[in-house]
Amino acid sequence: MELKRVVVTGLGALTPLGKTVEAYWQGLADGVSGCDFIKQFDCSKFKTRFACEVKDFEPTDYLERKEARKIDRFTQFALISSDEAIKDAGINRDNVDVDRVGVIFASGIGGITTFYEEVSNFALGDGTPRYNPFFIPKMILDIAAGQISMRHGFRGPNYAVVSACASSTNAIIVSGGSEAVISSPGVGGFNAMKALSERNDDPATASRPFDKDRDGFVMGEGAGVLILESLEHALARGAKIYCEIAGGGATAD
Repeated sequence: MELKRVVVTGLGALTPLGKTVEAYWQGLADGVSGCDFIKQFDCSKFKTRFACEVKDFEPTDYLERKEARKIDRFTQFALISSDEAIKDAGINRDNVDVDRVGVIFASGIGGITTFYEEVSNFALGDGTPRYNPFFIPKMILDIAAGQISMRHGFRGPNYAVVSACASSTNAIIVSGGSEAVISSPGVGGFNAMKALSERNDDPATASRPFDKDRDGFVMGEGAGVLILESLEHALARGAKIYCEIAGGGATAD
């Protein structure tokens, strides 16, 4: 069987360097550091007090208020970045077979903030189980893929892949990953593992994976999306092509 050639026709990004692909690329080109002191919660008692947060993010700038309340921050990132990628690729229900458009989306942890909030509220109560009806749907990893498919009417394969920090690299089709783990259990849990950098005196240079003075990784959040399709399909619909996927691989080394 001859394998089809696969190309990238759409890009989307929502990152600590910028909330669009263009802004993200400009931040990279300018050497901007996305790392700063954490603003999402009081981290004054934590060993690590910095992370790469998405700056000035307001979900209702992109989503209806009612919709935004029903989904975790990581799913908000996923929807927003996938909207950009799908628009960039120029695909819609009229020019693709929606039964053959799959959404494979990844996250290393998923809705940890939702989990923390719901469990904390229960622990502070009198034992009566007053959980939000959206608790489980907001938390589970594959909800991002489901929300993207429902939003755009795609009916192809739909699931999530998880392989820790490599999760989004293993997600292919309307592919991507999102993460929103900057919370007290997220930072506290990785601190307990001695996995996070504690360079609180210089957060902007704390991410230095190949440096002899490295002391751990820097937690970040955001989302990135690629639209992948066969070369034949892309040419037939006149899509712009960014590049071709020439190969891939995965190891557990």
